[in-house]
Amino acid sequence: MIAISQQVGVDEVGRGPLVGDVVAAAVILPDDCQLPLMDSKKLSEKRRTTLAEAIKQEAVDFCIATASPEEIDQLNILNATMLAMTRAVAGLKQPYQKVLVDGNRCPDLDCSCEAIVKGDGLVAPISAASILAKVYRDEQMLTLHKRYPQYGFDQHKGYPTVMHLERLAEYGIIPGYRLSFKPVKNICR
Repeated sequence: MIAISQQVGVDEVGRGPLVGDVVAAAVILPDDCQLPLMDSKKLSEKRRTTLAEAIKQEAVDFCIATASPEEIDQLNILNATMLAMTRAVAGLKQPYQKVLVDGNRCPDLDCSCEAIVKGDGLVAPISAASILAKVYRDEQMLTLHKRYPQYGFDQHKGYPTVMHLERLAEYGIIPGYRLSFKPVKNICR
């Protein structure tokens, strides 16, 4: 990991799913952070959950923010993702020097910002943001699963898997689906 002091790490999760929020997190870690951070996609669900709690305890500051399915439909997924990232950074209370974002573009911020491709595997605060955002969104999908178990949200987490598309075709649309996404739009016809 690259050690960077008083930098904000930002990452998002949930651009590809058909349902639910796109979630972004912003994290400032202490300079001496020793947590074994890495890209959230390379961690088991149990390890992510454990690390998310450790990050919340150890972080100098963090904020998790969302853009709703309605905002995704209105703005498009890219702009809604940038909105969620902007909200996450705006929710921080501690001062920082620079924002580092996973990916190839930065949201429109009133501070220095750098996009780092594959940053969630290279920069500790981005890894931490990746983990917080993933755990938060997965929890949303588990809550949705409790209300609508027939859709299998606990398994596919809203992504357009074969199982999800079959369940969507069988049971129809529930609140929270992204109506502008093609597989959902096709069901609406």
